Amino acid sequence: MGFSRRRFLGTLAALPAAAACSSSPEAEGEAPGGRPGTPGGDSRRPSPSPPPSPPQSRSGPRPLYLGTYTSAEGGGTGIGVASYDPATGRVSAAGTLTGVGDPSYLAVHPNGRVLYAVSERADGAVTAVRLADRKILGSRSTGGAGPCHLSVHPGGRWLLSANYASGSVAVHPIDASGAPGERTDLVTHSSPAPGPGQDGPHAHQILTSPDGRHVLAVDLGTDTVYTYRLDERKGTLSKVARARTRPGAGPRHLTFHPGGRYAYLANEVDDTVSVCSYDPDSGRLDIGEGQSTGANGDVTNHPAQILVTADGGHAFLANRGHDSLARYAVEDDGARLRLLGTVPVAGHFPRQIAFSPDGRLLFTANQRSGTVSVFHVDRASGGLRLAGEPFASPVAVCALPL
Repeated sequence: MGFSRRRFLGTLAALPAAAACSSSPEAEGEAPGGRPGTPGGDSRRPSPSPPPSPPQSRSGPRPLYLGTYTSAEGGGTGIGVASYDPATGRVSAAGTLTGVGDPSYLAVHPNGRVLYAVSERADGAVTAVRLADRKILGSRSTGGAGPCHLSVHPGGRWLLSANYASGSVAVHPIDASGAPGERTDLVTHSSPAPGPGQDGPHAHQILTSPDGRHVLAVDLGTDTVYTYRLDERKGTLSKVARARTRPGAGPRHLTFHPGGRYAYLANEVDDTVSVCSYDPDSGRLDIGEGQSTGANGDVTNHPAQILVTADGGHAFLANRGHDSLARYAVEDDGARLRLLGTVPVAGHFPRQIAFSPDGRLLFTANQRSGTVSVFHVDRASGGLRLAGEPFASPVAVCALPL
């Protein structure tokens, strides 16, 4: 299979990283690669709209699932299975879930019982795994190449995925067991024309708005965020709006403020982040001017993912290249981001970030160093404090704490 631009970016100059997780019958431990993060500002801090803090029943070890590229040099052999201590942030290996090739992005069903993974390959697919016994429930073609993101519609009946290489988004039904059914829709982003330096559309993310009324797809290749309405009976998408960034911004990842009226967009190519206003009635997104990621031109930087805390007070942005987390204060009820500084990730090329369900920990999957860093989050100040040495995980491109 060929490498897409996004995959090439991540694997270029990657150090082979050791498998820190063992498969159920066999252990595969090795040493971590990695280099320290680049300069940042503060220390001491919160995926889109995490649930509220759970009761004390979640105080014991919690599961952590790790995505990788199985076909990359130094990559893993499947979905990494680990656990983490929600108090200390310490991660421990627990095995490998094999049978899914190149599982570069993961998501969980709202009921918490089924894990979904993309297979980021030329013949893209989505796979469902029952967590109770790690049984693969089924796989389905996404109808495109290089799927790099997926999400479950809040009702739990539809699985949404984004095909990066094909510039398309797909919908699959989810049956009572959690398995995906035959695809019900596939929409290719045929217009507008690709942005500067792009060879075509590149769908990078698909998510549902907080009100549940619209599905939004972020396309790096066309510099556009598309808004769709999902027919929850037929599983089809109808386009209702689209919003363009400035040419060449290369939008990658969108996250909503919990208030539902604003969202934040990480622009990979021009190294900016934008505040967007969102109209729940029309689904229209208005994208604001790009602002600093904190990298300040010190190095070539490609922002990856942005998240907002559950209380809407702070936002965090993963900077690949600068190898940092940018910290923002969220002001004016979500209408403004104020950069507070950056914190080194203690790894190289933070591809993806995620909050623990209680929002007290932030995980970064550091692709080129093959590590996962964990930070304690000070929810009052938005500060971040590294929770010990990063955990070794081969070509770590996704961390999903449950």
